[in-house]
Amino acid sequence: MSAPTAGAPRVAVITGADSGIGRATAVRLAEAGLDVGITWHTDEKGAERTAEEVRGKGRRAAVTRMDLTRLPAAAEAVEELADALGGRIDVLVNNAGTGTSTPFLDLGLDDVRRVLDVDLVGPFLCGQKAARRMIGQGGGGRIVNVTSVHEHQPRVGAAPYCAAKGGLGLLTQVMALELAEHGITVNAVAPGEIATPMTGQEDTDVRTEHRPGVPLGRPGDAREVAAVIAFLAGPDASYVTGASWSVDGGMLRMGPMAGSHLTGDDWRRP
Repeated sequence: MSAPTAGAPRVAVITGADSGIGRATAVRLAEAGLDVGITWHTDEKGAERTAEEVRGKGRRAAVTRMDLTRLPAAAEAVEELADALGGRIDVLVNNAGTGTSTPFLDLGLDDVRRVLDVDLVGPFLCGQKAARRMIGQGGGGRIVNVTSVHEHQPRVGAAPYCAAKGGLGLLTQVMALELAEHGITVNAVAPGEIATPMTGQEDTDVRTEHRPGVPLGRPGDAREVAAVIAFLAGPDASYVTGASWSVDGGMLRMGPMAGSHLTGDDWRRP
């Protein structure tokens, strides 16, 4: 974690923090003592609810809209939120994302570009904004890119999503190498199936859901991903950089296609 000047609060900016993993991360970092900048795309009320939770933890929150299909201007939201919270940024979490469920042969160029902009080019530009400010203020910082198990393995119907998340995984490694001299660590967190609005499981009790093809037998809770992000954003991860942390209940050991599609437990027996 970067070392703010005396009396200055630590500040995190989290993209796509109106729900799901982003909201859970905002709350977790607020509990760790950080003020939090929150972006939203379509759910302003959701972002305000996140901000209320952050303030309920005794920390400041700032909210702004970010549409990552409108680049490069959208990345200015990182600067706007940092300014609103005192002019510094210590942690950036590139969480905003989108995807498709379209066969490769049916994809249109506009959809491909939209997913690549939101999931890859947007985090690239936001990462530049944050890193330049971290370098200027001194003391290092933390950048966490939220990818997916599909950073590592493919999924039918998700060509642009897989391409973007795979690219973001390698971008994370390059950023880690180049920013290390400035004391900035860069890591990826790769969730599997997490109960969020994106997967149609908002407010789902994951303990009641059965996923035979996932070794731990259930989807994940957004707070379980947030815990790993918070670790990477905190002082205990000061010697961790350039890594991808899977938070997937063991799904990658099965392969994401099998892990989310198997309907029985026969695989557990030789």
